Amino acid sequence: MKAKLFLLFIILSLATNSIFSQRIKDIAYMSGKNSEQIIGYGLVVGLAGTGDSYRSSFTIQSVTSMLKRFGITVPQTDLKTKNVAAVIVTATLSSNLRAGAEFDVTVSSMGDATSLQGGTLLMTPLSSMSGKVFGFSQGAISVGGYDINTSTGNRVSKNHTLAGRVPRGGTLKESMEIAEQPTSETSVFLIQPDITTSENITTAINKKFGSEIAKAVDAAEVKITIPQDKQNNLVAFLSELENIPVQVDEIAKVVLNERTGTVVSGQNVKIQPVTITHGSLNITIRDYPIVSQPGAFSQGKTAIVNNLIPYATQDSTNTVAIQGASNVQEVAAALNSLKVSPRDIISIFQALKEAGALMAELIIM
Repeated sequence: MKAKLFLLFIILSLATNSIFSQRIKDIAYMSGKNSEQIIGYGLVVGLAGTGDSYRSSFTIQSVTSMLKRFGITVPQTDLKTKNVAAVIVTATLSSNLRAGAEFDVTVSSMGDATSLQGGTLLMTPLSSMSGKVFGFSQGAISVGGYDINTSTGNRVSKNHTLAGRVPRGGTLKESMEIAEQPTSETSVFLIQPDITTSENITTAINKKFGSEIAKAVDAAEVKITIPQDKQNNLVAFLSELENIPVQVDEIAKVVLNERTGTVVSGQNVKIQPVTITHGSLNITIRDYPIVSQPGAFSQGKTAIVNNLIPYATQDSTNTVAIQGASNVQEVAAALNSLKVSPRDIISIFQALKEAGALMAELIIM
């Protein structure tokens, strides 16, 4: 049986006469916004025998230290940690959060546990790179799957169960330091810097407020002078500012993933006049067993010899000609008509790029 490969072609584009716009808040962030990554070491309890084994000595040490806090002293040699797992807890804080806010945390096993399903994270301090503790996390872990092993060695699993999340399991105890927001000037920073988009933001802001208050500094920053009549209500001005729609420009890209057979193409991808010829060679090796029977009274043994004979067949060649500069819809139709595999589609795109016919950046994952 020959395995068939199917190609998933995803096209992210709009009609050529439409305008693709996004709010400023979706493509950029205001000055003063900051984030901090925090990390902590903790224990997950309540596992159904899927925790760390005795070989994870740090888990045993952690359990011993925890029990001492409750006035219980237990020799490490007497501890069994099948229901406990040592984990690393991570999260990203936004400077907009204030003390008392709750946030999601990610929990990942660091020992030899087989699953965190059904476990509960014990109170874990979360600190930044400088060692400053910003908050704590605790709660039931959601892994979004299962991993079941039987005594006979059978296993049924879904998704990855050695990492999970505790929804709103983190509590912020100390807010991050926030840069003082100037009342006369602010800046907008693009998440994906682009000169054209930066200029479009400048034009949209000046058009919205009817004066030259915005100026593009570079591909990433747009400086904005806050009008005098808006300085008394800065929050309202920033809210109005971040909701301004802006036409977004992007580099023409084609992203190919050979593992999943996915091709994602942007709306600006063009192909110059080109002819694509595609054909494939199929090689099949068949097995013809031959039985060698010894003669009578020869004391020989019957032997089976596998006679492997290769066969080669050439599929019919498909040819597609693309006349004139094509948009992404025409490119998709042409490639789909070839009925090629994901591996072949990548080879075709590489050949188009080498020939100078593909007017886009080619990214292979």
